[in-house]
Amino acid sequence: MTRVAAIDCGTNSIRLLVADADPATGELIDLDRRMTIVRLGQGVDKTGRLAPEALERTFAACREYAGIIKEHGAERVRFVATSASRDAENRDDFVRGILDILGVEPEVISGDQEAEFSFTGATKELAGSDHLAKPYLVVDIGGGSTEFVVGDDRVRAARSVDIGCVRLTERHIRTDPPAPAELDAVRTDIQAALDLAERTVPLSEARTLVGLAGSVTTVAAIALGLDAYDSEAIHHSRVSYEQVSEIAVRLTRATHDERAAIPVMHPGRVDVIAAGALVLLSIMDRIGAREVVVSEHDILDGIAFKVAEDVHRGGAGH
Repeated sequence: MTRVAAIDCGTNSIRLLVADADPATGELIDLDRRMTIVRLGQGVDKTGRLAPEALERTFAACREYAGIIKEHGAERVRFVATSASRDAENRDDFVRGILDILGVEPEVISGDQEAEFSFTGATKELAGSDHLAKPYLVVDIGGGSTEFVVGDDRVRAARSVDIGCVRLTERHIRTDPPAPAELDAVRTDIQAALDLAERTVPLSEARTLVGLAGSVTTVAAIALGLDAYDSEAIHHSRVSYEQVSEIAVRLTRATHDERAAIPVMHPGRVDVIAAGALVLLSIMDRIGAREVVVSEHDILDGIAFKVAEDVHRGGAGH
């Protein structure tokens, strides 16, 4: 086992995993897993730049994470940054800040790399599961983008498209609750993005839909009727199409305060969860999925396995 730290910095949240990993067996033992909503992508769709306050929130989370990594004595750290920092004009400010705090340079990865990490993290444990038919379609609904990956034991095709819960909300939703015309605009964007994804990824070939990230896990937590967020209950739960449809309708009709009052709702997701639920429902509609298998293991776990593999092979890095 190799002790590693993986950081995934997305448009809406930044997450840390410190774990002992064995890439040969697919075993991964969590030592610390946490998430902070930093909204790094705040306004980036409109301005093309990372906002100073968004950078400061992100750096504050990284200072906290640096202490945790040191405490656990991880021998290798990898920091992966996704959609928002990939698009921003002032990404050099972001890179410098992370390097100062953590001593590693953030890797701004491509959508394809993001897809590969997500697929590895989500499916490594499912490999021995006889009751889940292959190929899998792994869908990672993020803040700025959504990754689609089809594969069996490895990735066959992947595509990242620019629909995420933050991006869609900022682009179209102005009223509370969202107006029908605003929701129609969100759905139109989603359908166009699904058309784009389908050019590269054979979505209809999927036999098992695996859903990742905060929008999906929040919908699952609501479907399970949890009083508090429970990662173990959510991991590998199955949510039916009917449940997703009902929850999406409920979230799009609710006011900000009604969504905030849902016991499992993270404060940072209140404003963007309706768009996230619509992305999930639209994907299920498109491929005719009767259910989604929800995974708490995703890009973060994929990064951790990759770091451990590099250590085993004597690869370069921090």
